[in-house]
Amino acid sequence: MVALPGLRFRSALVLTQVATALSIVVPAGAAVGIAGAYGILRRWGFASRDIARAVTVASLWNQFANLSYPIIAVFLLTASGGDSPFLATAAFVGVAILGVAVAALAAVLVSNRTAREIGDLTAQFVSWVRRRFGRAPVLWGGMNFEQFRRDAVDLLRRRWHVLTIATYAGTLTVFLLLVVSLRAFDVPASEVSIVEAFAAWSLARILGSVPITPGGIGIVELGLSGALVGFGGNNAGVVAAVLVYRFLTMVPTVVLGLLAAVTVRRA
Repeated sequence: MVALPGLRFRSALVLTQVATALSIVVPAGAAVGIAGAYGILRRWGFASRDIARAVTVASLWNQFANLSYPIIAVFLLTASGGDSPFLATAAFVGVAILGVAVAALAAVLVSNRTAREIGDLTAQFVSWVRRRFGRAPVLWGGMNFEQFRRDAVDLLRRRWHVLTIATYAGTLTVFLLLVVSLRAFDVPASEVSIVEAFAAWSLARILGSVPITPGGIGIVELGLSGALVGFGGNNAGVVAAVLVYRFLTMVPTVVLGLLAAVTVRRA
């Protein structure tokens, strides 16, 4: 709703549930979820340029948040006297990727000329790939990137702070669910503190973003359980908490997503 003015709450709820369910149940789910969101919004009559701006900006902000969490976790662990070499490595990689992503975004947003040049180069590359598969070249180019730059700059100038707050608030509620699951299954703060749980969770989010299995199934559970046990959590309690946490973050979303898909036309 922040990134796409005019989108009402009920429609935003339907859109989010459907797109998130798609991202969970199929490989490379993030791309599929974005494509599904784009298709739904087009069906509802939103302009393509507004959808592209909203989806791109919201997706970038989510990725920026994911990459920033290991960095924050390393800082908090260091401040509390803890240590995690693997998390430090993830944070270093996160810093590198985040730096490249921010630099690329800044390059696109810095001027119309730069955006147009990047758009032309991107269009040439994509057209070259499409020709290798016997497909026609793309019809978009640098002018589209230039228009996107103007739209994105206008949106971010007015709403960057609200978008940032909404992004972090949305993802941190998932972390809160993990903490509640740990405490419910007798993994006390004396075994795994809030900071250590946050560090494990931030690492699991990075692992889950790698499109190997749908929704990171298996990878997230293994990485999160291993990190929490490594921090001192008892094995039985950690495994039970992680499985319940994953169930509560995935199954209701898929069920609600299926139900929401039925209401897409009416929404």
